Amino acid sequence: MEATSQNFPATHRYRALDPEEIIATAVTLGRRISERFPESGLGRVAMEFATVCRESQQLSDWLARPNLWLRGAVGGGILVLLAAIAGMIHRIHLRTEIPGVAEFLQGLEAGINNLVFLSVAVWFLGGLETRWKRRRAQASLHTLRSMAHIVDMHQLTKDPERVTGNARVDTESSPRHPMTPFELVRYLDYCTEMLALVSKAAALHVQHFDDAETRSTVEDIEDLTLGLSQQIWQKIMILDRVLNPSGVGTGDVLGMDAR
Repeated sequence: MEATSQNFPATHRYRALDPEEIIATAVTLGRRISERFPESGLGRVAMEFATVCRESQQLSDWLARPNLWLRGAVGGGILVLLAAIAGMIHRIHLRTEIPGVAEFLQGLEAGINNLVFLSVAVWFLGGLETRWKRRRAQASLHTLRSMAHIVDMHQLTKDPERVTGNARVDTESSPRHPMTPFELVRYLDYCTEMLALVSKAAALHVQHFDDAETRSTVEDIEDLTLGLSQQIWQKIMILDRVLNPSGVGTGDVLGMDAR
């Protein structure tokens, strides 16, 4: 993927994720799976994932842009609150009588309550844009988390022992996926690639949106995809030990091509 996105300066292409490259990689992965495993469920998942990546790009662009209308409304609301507090203080100053201790304490308490109310209102209005963006980001991340589990479901029944001749006699409900060792390794490798892309698509959500809760969710997805990938690689290593006990020419035996 040497082409540089038009919206992504060449000087910064190695400092941040390029959504266009992620989408292009996802599309290519979908074609690779469909070419090697026509009509497979994993291929359909890969094509749907490419669509999800495009949605993640659009959301990432939206998260990066300030919502000027909302900020203007929030700023106007804060000014109204400040004007109301200022008017109340002005009316208090217009009083000519000298208040007693009880009246003074009562006025002081009312002033503190108003100050607390103003602070809470400013905090609520000031964080409105962040909460709105966070809600949309969390919904998108939930989709990516679900897709990671869907990929894991597709590889769940791909048992290395079934292609090494060591499987026990099948039952009526046993999964039947006739694959050669080469095909099984390619299938498992495609799953790890898609999980890696899920992690990259999740990272797009916080590339230009600095929110602690969203960042925590992205980190959880990264941990999830890493853990699932490690489980898949354990299957690949089992095939490596069974089919190539000498450890020579591992790439040829497992079919680890450059595609």
